[in-house]
Amino acid sequence: MNHSQTAGKQRERVMREDDFLVSKTDLKGRITYGNRIFIEFSGYSEAELLGAQHNIVRHPDMPRGVFKFLWDTLQAKQECFAYVKNRSKDGGFYWVFANVTPSYAADGKVDGYFSVRRKPRASAIAAVTGLYRQMLEEENRVGSKDACGASLALLNNALAQQGVSYESFILSI
Repeated sequence: MNHSQTAGKQRERVMREDDFLVSKTDLKGRITYGNRIFIEFSGYSEAELLGAQHNIVRHPDMPRGVFKFLWDTLQAKQECFAYVKNRSKDGGFYWVFANVTPSYAADGKVDGYFSVRRKPRASAIAAVTGLYRQMLEEENRVGSKDACGASLALLNNALAQQGVSYESFILSI
């Protein structure tokens, strides 16, 4: 069953209410597991995904500063929530509400990362789309060397103006 709709030149895949996209990566972000729903939405085969960098599904509309925040949060051994626009193999896209957490080995050390994504609310996508566009514009303005820091600063300034933390913002939209 095809769960897509045309959106301009890009084809959007819309998650079903009961879908959960699950993946696991090693410490370097290489995919070590993907459930069948992740494989379906990515458009890649399991063989293409396993061992690939998770950014294989990174959409160019996503600011690098969001991923910098995510990795900084994970490095601090904390979970991170984010709205993410991903790209599928055919050039289409799908939005997710992601929860990413460190995964621990038996010795208590972080051995990778576990991500569960579900269908985001349309209102949340609308809320982050403009912010992400501003972050991308800032990244392009300053150039690749300073892109992550500049867009993350823009995000932090926007949150400070609203008087909310990142997590409070993400969980409230």
